[in-house]
Amino acid sequence: MSVNKDIFEPDRSFNYDLQTENRTFIEWHEADRVPDKLVDTHCAFCGVQCGMYLKVADGHVIGVEPRDYPHNLGSLCPKGVVAYQQVEHPDRLRYPMMRRNGRSSPLERVSWDEALDHVTSRWRAIQAEHGNDAVAVYSGSSMTNEKCYLAGKFARVGLRTRHVDYNGRLCMSSSAAAYAAAFGIDRAPLPMPDIELSDCIVVDGTNVAECFPIVMQWIWRARDRGARLIVIDPRETPIARTADIWLAVRPGYDIAIVNAMLRHVIHTGRTDDAYIAERTAGWDAVREAVEPYTPEMAERVAGIPAERLLAAAELYARAKAPLILHGKGIEHSTHGVDNCQALINLALARGMVGKPGAGTMMLTGQGNGQGGREVGQKAAQLPGYRHIDVPEDREYIAGVWGIPEAELPGEGAAATEMVHLMASGEIKSCMIMCSNLMVSLPDNAVVQRALEQLEPLVVIDFFMSQTAELADVVLPGTVWCEDEGTTTNLEGRVIRIKSAAAPPGEARTDWEIMCAIADRMGRGAFFPFRTAREIFDELRVASKGGHADYYGITWEKIDAQQGVFWPCPTLDHPGTPRLFTERFAHPDGRARMRPIAHQPPAEEPSEDYPFRLTSGRVVYHYLSGNQTRRIGFLFEQAPEPWVEIHPRAAEPLGIHDQDRVRVRTPRGSMELKALVVPTVRPDTIFIPFHYSHEQSVNQLTNPAVEPGVKIPEYKVCAAAVERLDVAPATGGAAVENLTAENRPAMFPYTVGETKAAAKPQRSAS
Repeated sequence: MSVNKDIFEPDRSFNYDLQTENRTFIEWHEADRVPDKLVDTHCAFCGVQCGMYLKVADGHVIGVEPRDYPHNLGSLCPKGVVAYQQVEHPDRLRYPMMRRNGRSSPLERVSWDEALDHVTSRWRAIQAEHGNDAVAVYSGSSMTNEKCYLAGKFARVGLRTRHVDYNGRLCMSSSAAAYAAAFGIDRAPLPMPDIELSDCIVVDGTNVAECFPIVMQWIWRARDRGARLIVIDPRETPIARTADIWLAVRPGYDIAIVNAMLRHVIHTGRTDDAYIAERTAGWDAVREAVEPYTPEMAERVAGIPAERLLAAAELYARAKAPLILHGKGIEHSTHGVDNCQALINLALARGMVGKPGAGTMMLTGQGNGQGGREVGQKAAQLPGYRHIDVPEDREYIAGVWGIPEAELPGEGAAATEMVHLMASGEIKSCMIMCSNLMVSLPDNAVVQRALEQLEPLVVIDFFMSQTAELADVVLPGTVWCEDEGTTTNLEGRVIRIKSAAAPPGEARTDWEIMCAIADRMGRGAFFPFRTAREIFDELRVASKGGHADYYGITWEKIDAQQGVFWPCPTLDHPGTPRLFTERFAHPDGRARMRPIAHQPPAEEPSEDYPFRLTSGRVVYHYLSGNQTRRIGFLFEQAPEPWVEIHPRAAEPLGIHDQDRVRVRTPRGSMELKALVVPTVRPDTIFIPFHYSHEQSVNQLTNPAVEPGVKIPEYKVCAAAVERLDVAPATGGAAVENLTAENRPAMFPYTVGETKAAAKPQRSAS
């Protein structure tokens, strides 16, 4: 497009050099340049995938402009504004590196030929001695659909291994399984602008204002129209501060609240009996299962006042278009699938799924968290949401890929299981792409020992992550705007990523690296791709007829329609923004309801570990922080982690605001600054998870996983806190349960009041 250069003001941006201990900031003078073109693309971060223009001058990305796209309406969050600063960051990996003399030797610069020849010769030897499955692929979701699709094909056809999975296992697998089981399709049933149509929004387990700032504009629009807001969260997050009702649940106990709300809907006659009879199955068992969940029982279990729960249940029950938004707070759980199913039961009982502005909506975390989990890189999945154990699915994909069905491997290990197979020696080598296991997996001391067993450990990334530091071979990949492709945002909207710059130095796109390795492994005939578009066209065919059908989506249609929602089965099909308006995706057209019982977390507080530790995001960082901690503005806002502790819990431990403290769990300890705040439950502490090395909260978290989908229980484990200059043998005084006597500090409203009618009266006593 043509550009009026007079409309641009020079940008000044700051980055820092991670190689110096004091993280000295350096000025990036490229930002003074005037752009000669704008490239329309989307943000690299979070599942919203905001539209943006990248400013380009002489082939260099020098700035950003917001883009008026249907789901972000010209808005960008703090991360999106500075995302472009990764492109020419001085820490970018620019050439291959390898340890020539074993793990104890340093990483040295090598040629691509030397690096790839070493990797493939080792893999050939390992597979000849131990079988194809001795080599694994651990991929990511913060990549284009084309790269995610190719990761699955590369593992199963290029390496002929069954072990391929991705970091979305740590993110959305609970909601993915629940939606697939209940609705027959794993996708948010409605587009983001539908949020504005709701008249009651329940937010459970997601800090929307910090994790998805741009989603907040749709919530504000609904609020401007009179919508009520209920937030279920152990912390008074920014969105909870604006809620009509905040239910400060004990971490891991949401089911008791949701079942009690459903019981209230039943007892007040607000179920949609016709909808239930015509469009669902399993209702009688669900109705019977929630009967014991009285408000008083929920108060005992979940630690919230019965009268506040009733007030929330009544707001939901009488709403004409109630919508439930949920995220990692309930999904990172040993019963995460059940948490999501309980919310689905509630929405189906009111007959709301499939209606504008109503039902349930998962908020996918990673940039391409939706697309990454539907194009075939999951352990049990083939492209289009086909299942690797279904004969007709296997036959179809084998035909697309040009291999005999018998050569297609079966289901491999989940990402969280791969670590144990590495530690035991069953997996001898692994290629990790766009994932930072040393920060993102729980109990990371165990992860390090497992990775150190591999030879070789191969990492493809564009920055030197904590995981890459352990690698035998490091291959420089590309950031999002150095390649063409597509991503799929949290609505199910397929959008276009466009190239704005060439990769720096000798860096190559991730898909080119996979194709080169496949060629050296003697499988190049199956990877003849010369462009990302050729990969997308094969993906379209591979997905055809599946639940996630991309066949009718073309890059031209995406540009013309500002994104296309799958399923889109034919070239003349417009896409499907809103699902389940008439029937669900199960063969009989009915949604599945399932009775859900309260279950405690895998690890509960004790005398030695009296707190519940939970973790989460802050607005300035993304995932493991490997990208955002290198961007000066974002780093300055949140340079290190902290622990939030309630004043009533801090006082008997002698902890004051800004004190240095030690947090301990059965797995280890870390030292950090305390923030004494009244915005967290007195029995709960909170640490953000975006930091590495000794600042990583995943030194502490529980590796227990949900039994079906293997997602870890990041959001609750037992912990102790102590001042560094006062280190008692135990975790300090046990934290009492919330009772009627101590409610005022945590629940500052009287019964029946909301924030519209009452001002919180805070107390630290």
